[in-house]
Amino acid sequence: MRPVSTLDRWLATRTFHHADFPPERLAVERDATVSVCVPAKECARTIEGVVRALVGLVEQGAFDEVLVIDASSEDGTAELARAAGAGVVDEASLLPAFGPVLGKGDAMWRSLSASTGDVVVFVDGDSDPFEAHFASGVLGPVVCEPGAELAKGFYRRPFRAGPTTLPEGGGRVTELTAKPLLRRHWPELAGFHQPLAGEMAARRALLERLPFSTGYAVEMALLIDAYRDGGLRRLAQVDLDARQNAHQSLAGLTSMADHVLEAATRRLVADGRLTDPGTPVVEIVERPPMRTVRASAA
Repeated sequence: MRPVSTLDRWLATRTFHHADFPPERLAVERDATVSVCVPAKECARTIEGVVRALVGLVEQGAFDEVLVIDASSEDGTAELARAAGAGVVDEASLLPAFGPVLGKGDAMWRSLSASTGDVVVFVDGDSDPFEAHFASGVLGPVVCEPGAELAKGFYRRPFRAGPTTLPEGGGRVTELTAKPLLRRHWPELAGFHQPLAGEMAARRALLERLPFSTGYAVEMALLIDAYRDGGLRRLAQVDLDARQNAHQSLAGLTSMADHVLEAATRRLVADGRLTDPGTPVVEIVERPPMRTVRASAA
């Protein structure tokens, strides 16, 4: 019989279902204040539904703050989010000394300067439909399971092809780029079903001691860095059932894959496992750990 590996044990003890963490349980058991941050750009079609679901979790006592980080949207995203009950801040107003905001990862990093919770939950603003358990599910392990500092969601991603919706087929960069990289270079992380999921919760203390890659590199970079920081036992994943969002063009997916590859390459170089990375296909900026920013401002 094959011996039980570290990954096997992790899958058995750190993989959950969102139903394990209903809002009523979170309200009673959580030991920390919680902010949920929603990076949003031109999300007028979806943001109201996202915010209303999150505000409902605040009303049930599971969360304390809903904050939309708006990318100067021109379609009324900020106004709609505010009317639905969220706090709203324009990303360009946060830490302006660092220059223009460079995509989602940069917005997530800057949100640490505006949110207040001891735990920060990130969800995407373009999910349609959005379900409250996308947020409460990933929060659960971080506030209810001893030792867990970061949890990511996973789900089935239906693929819309014209009028037809297929039950699987989304997440192409995940399957063709992120997961092969993890299997090859960080095999203990190979158990993450959705390493690039936008639904994530983590202790602020962890987030503030990690760098943040800008753009699409952020999810891969944070997962690897959190693993390097505290090991597999501090990480968890939560089954969120199914999630639907807009699909990008093949050209857009190529750019995303380049960012994911560059994030992994930089970490292989930093660990001394790759000495000649060649010329980067894309340039990504690494924002410094927020705790160093706070310390320099003190």
